[in-house]
Amino acid sequence: MTATASRNGHGDPEAVREAASGGIFGALKRFASGHVPVADLDERDPDYIRETLPRLWLLSSLWFRGEVRGLGNVPEDGPVLLVGNHSGGNLTPDTTVFTLAFSTYFGVERTFHQLAHNLVLAHPALSFLRKYGTVAASMENAKRALDAGAAVLVYPGGDYEVHRPSWERNRVDFGGRKGFIRLAIEQDVPIVPVVGIGGQETALFLSRGEHLASAFRLDRLLRLKVLPLSIAIPWGLNVGDLLGHIPLPAKITVEALPPIHLREEFGPEPDVDEVYEHVVRVMQETLEALAAERRFPVIG
Repeated sequence: MTATASRNGHGDPEAVREAASGGIFGALKRFASGHVPVADLDERDPDYIRETLPRLWLLSSLWFRGEVRGLGNVPEDGPVLLVGNHSGGNLTPDTTVFTLAFSTYFGVERTFHQLAHNLVLAHPALSFLRKYGTVAASMENAKRALDAGAAVLVYPGGDYEVHRPSWERNRVDFGGRKGFIRLAIEQDVPIVPVVGIGGQETALFLSRGEHLASAFRLDRLLRLKVLPLSIAIPWGLNVGDLLGHIPLPAKITVEALPPIHLREEFGPEPDVDEVYEHVVRVMQETLEALAAERRFPVIG
C-alpha cells in the first residue's frame, strides 16, 4: 500500500510539490512512469504477429504504398543493430512499414525489437506494439535484446529528428547522438543503416518547439527536448502531437544498406567520431538518391 501511494504521488511531499509546479506535464509524467511496463522481451508474440500481419501490411500498402528495399543486406541470423533515420511525428509510419516488411521477409519467428520512447508505450491505443516487439528505448534494453540474439531497430535522432521541419525532410539529423556506435562496439554487432523517406510528408511539420519544451520543463518532466508544432488532420494546428494525427497517404520507401562491421572496417578500436561521420554520410547519400526519385511530395 505504501509503495502504491508513493508511486501515485500521494503522501510523498516531493511528488506533491512536483505535481503542483508541473501542472498537466506533472500529471503526464506520473501517467508515463506508472503505465510503462518493465521491458519484457517475451511480450513479443509471434502468433499475434502472424495473425495480424496480412491485414496490417495490406493497410500499409494501400495507404502508404510501402516499399522496402535491401532486406537481403540484413544478416540472416544473429544479433544486428538496425540504425534508422526517423520521420513522421509520433506515429512514425516508416517504423510501421519497415517492421511489417521485416516480419514478412524473415518470418515472425525471427526475434526483432524496436526501441521507442516511454510515452509511446504508455499510450493505451498503442499497447499492441509490445506484441510486435517494441520496448522502451534505453541502452540496457538494447543490450538485453542483442544478448538474446535479436535484430534491434534504433533511431538515434529520436524526438529531435522525427519532428524536424518539413523543409528538412531530406536530411539525416541524429543531433550528434553517438550512443548507438558505442553499443555496437561493446556488443560486437554489425550496424545496418536503414534509410526511409516519405514520413515527413504525412503532415506539415513547422518546428521542433525546443524553446517551448524548455519553457515547460519537458526535458526534466518527460525526457522530451521538443514540443513540436505541425499542421495535421484533424487538429489543424497540432501542438506536441501527443494525441497523434491522421497521416497523409504519403508514399513510404525504406532501404536497408549493406552491413558495417566496425572492427573489420575501422580497426580493433574504432573511433566513434569517424564511424558516426561514415554512417551519417552513407545514409545521407542514400536519402538524397531516394529523394531524387520522387516527383512530388506525398505522391512520391
